[in-house]
Amino acid sequence: MTGLQKVVDAGQAMANPAYKAALVELLYLLADDDFILGYRGSEWLGLAPHIEEDVSFSSISQDMMGHAVAFFDMLEALGEGKADDLAQLRQPEAFRNAILVERANGSGTYLENPQFDWAYTVVRFYLYSLFKQVRLESLANSSYLPLTQLARKMMPELKYHLHHWSVWMKQLATSTEEARKRLVAALQQAWSDLGDLFDLGPKAEEIVGHGLIEGSELLAQRWQERAKKSLEAYRLPWLGKPQPPELNGRAGQHTEELQQAVATLSEVYRLDPAANW
Repeated sequence: MTGLQKVVDAGQAMANPAYKAALVELLYLLADDDFILGYRGSEWLGLAPHIEEDVSFSSISQDMMGHAVAFFDMLEALGEGKADDLAQLRQPEAFRNAILVERANGSGTYLENPQFDWAYTVVRFYLYSLFKQVRLESLANSSYLPLTQLARKMMPELKYHLHHWSVWMKQLATSTEEARKRLVAALQQAWSDLGDLFDLGPKAEEIVGHGLIEGSELLAQRWQERAKKSLEAYRLPWLGKPQPPELNGRAGQHTEELQQAVATLSEVYRLDPAANW
C-alpha cells in the first residue's frame, strides 16, 4: 500500500464516492466483529472460572466494545448516521461480522441455565485476536489516515489481549488430559467457522484497490503462519487451511444465534432510541 496518497479526514473521503463506499464497507466489517464478540465476552460476567479471570475478561470485553465504538464513530463522521443507531438499530442481515464471532458461548443463555464452554471461548478469542493483530498491522499502513492512527492506538491493547489468551491456551494444553481433550474439540469447532473471517466482503476489490488494507489472501496467509507456529508450540494439531464457510457473514449471511444476540443487545435501546444515557 505504499505510494498511495493519504486521505486525511472524512471530508476528503466523502469527496470521492467510490473511496467512501469502500471505506464504509470495511468499517462496518471492523466494527461488527468487535461489537459482537465483545458482547459474547460480556456474557461471561460472573461466570468465568475464577474472580481474577472475571475481572480480566470484563476488561478485555470493554476494550473490544470501545474499539467497535471508535469504528462506528468513523461511520457517523462519514454520514452513515448516528453511531448508537448503527450499532443498535440495524437488522441482523445488515451486520458484516464473521460467523466465528457470533456463535453462542454454549447452551443456555446468560439468564437461563448458562452451560457455556470455556475451552471454546479461549480458542475463539485466541484465534480471533491473532487475526486482529494481523489486520491491525495492515491497517496501520492504510490510505485513510484516521484509520491508520486508530489501528496504531489499538495495537498495544491487543498485545495484552493476545497474551492473556495465549496463557490460557498453554494452561489448557499442558494441564490434564480432560482439559486438553476439550481444547482440541473446541479447536475443531472454531476451525469450521474460520472461512469468512479473512473475507473483505462484496467490495473487497475496491477496498484493496484504494489501499485501505491488504488483500484477504495475504492476511489469511500471515494468520496461518502465526497460528500454525503457535499451535505447534502448544502441541496442538494444525487443522489445515480454513475452508470456505457455508454462511458468509461478510455478505450478510448469518445464523439464528446472531439474531438472538442483536435482539438482546438492542432490547433496551429500542425502547427509546432518543433517550440520553
